[in-house]
Amino acid sequence: MHKPVITSLLETDLYKFTMWQAMLHRHPETHAQYAFHCRNEPAYPLAELLPDLERELDHLCSLSFNEGELAYLAGLRFIKSDFIDFLRIFRFQRAFITARANGPHLEIKASGPQVHVMAFEIFVLAIVNELYFRRFDAQVAIAEGRRRLALKLEDLRAFTIKPARAVPFEFFDFGLRRRFSGQWHREVLTRLASDATPWFRGTSNVLLARELGLVPIGTMAHEYLQTYQALGVRLRDHQRAALESWVQEYRGDLGIALTDVVGMDAFLADFDLYFAKLFDGLRHDSGDPFEWGEKALAHYARLRVDARTKRLVFSDSLTIAKALELYRHFADRTQLGFGIGTSLSNDMGLKTLHIVMKLTHANGQPVAKLSDSPGKTMCEDETFLAYLRQVFGVSPTQG
Repeated sequence: MHKPVITSLLETDLYKFTMWQAMLHRHPETHAQYAFHCRNEPAYPLAELLPDLERELDHLCSLSFNEGELAYLAGLRFIKSDFIDFLRIFRFQRAFITARANGPHLEIKASGPQVHVMAFEIFVLAIVNELYFRRFDAQVAIAEGRRRLALKLEDLRAFTIKPARAVPFEFFDFGLRRRFSGQWHREVLTRLASDATPWFRGTSNVLLARELGLVPIGTMAHEYLQTYQALGVRLRDHQRAALESWVQEYRGDLGIALTDVVGMDAFLADFDLYFAKLFDGLRHDSGDPFEWGEKALAHYARLRVDARTKRLVFSDSLTIAKALELYRHFADRTQLGFGIGTSLSNDMGLKTLHIVMKLTHANGQPVAKLSDSPGKTMCEDETFLAYLRQVFGVSPTQG
């Protein structure tokens, strides 16, 4: 009998809490729908996981935050006391999430008040991923994972900083959603915390940050900006409205803005001098990272903002090797950070799942992300997608 995949509601990404608080304070009445999707072909039908998934969801909906967990969150200076009060009485409602088999596919949908369903995402992805990989030989996989992790540490130790004015190389773990298992995730972070101290700066996993004495990392995700597509502002103004609301909520904290909800070019058209000065930097999550970084630096230069006072965070399908390559390219021009996910938490010699659970509707209206990467655009309404492209002047070939 396996123990449940999720045993604490603290084991989610930090940006879930930061977005959750912002939406509770500013748009608590919003209704939302999220849908699960697998972007690649699994080794066996995910529908086979349904009975175990149903049991895991039942267990998830029985959990609540304990006082120690709440005290840890309350110790983060950007978390407000009324949000802690909300979390103290919060419990997932089983009626708000459904799972079913559709042929070989697994369909999962969460629908209800956004402040009651938005936190399902990370838990669902971690559950599906761990259930899926439990069917493989764990002993063989972990042995290979340890071997590969040792090679990554060797690469880091062999790395030398060459640019004379280079900023430090820093990376974070963003691997909770698609990890091999919770036990392996803990082992990886424990090893990084002991053997990669000069470079390893924290994790998005709030539970492991607390238990291992690491810095919790995260600001906002796509769903935050997407929600504003359905909150009554002009569609063309939704990015500005979302960024303004974030600034008002956090007053200087959590200042890394995500750029690819409607593509980098459309984002920069809205990211004027006001926002460039208020936000500490930008996060990359789709498209060519070198091209993206050059666009960001050129934008700061046009605004006469010193890019060395800003930070570019890269987080799209990164490996240690790719992060080091990006570092060498940009390190003498701006501050940098690298969020590395699956290649840390699930590099076991097995084919990984490319699973997501994205916001599809808010207040009964479709929302969408126009990704800078082919295949990452997700929207259930082609008419809205076409309208969004038209409003922002985005090519139909994008995403």
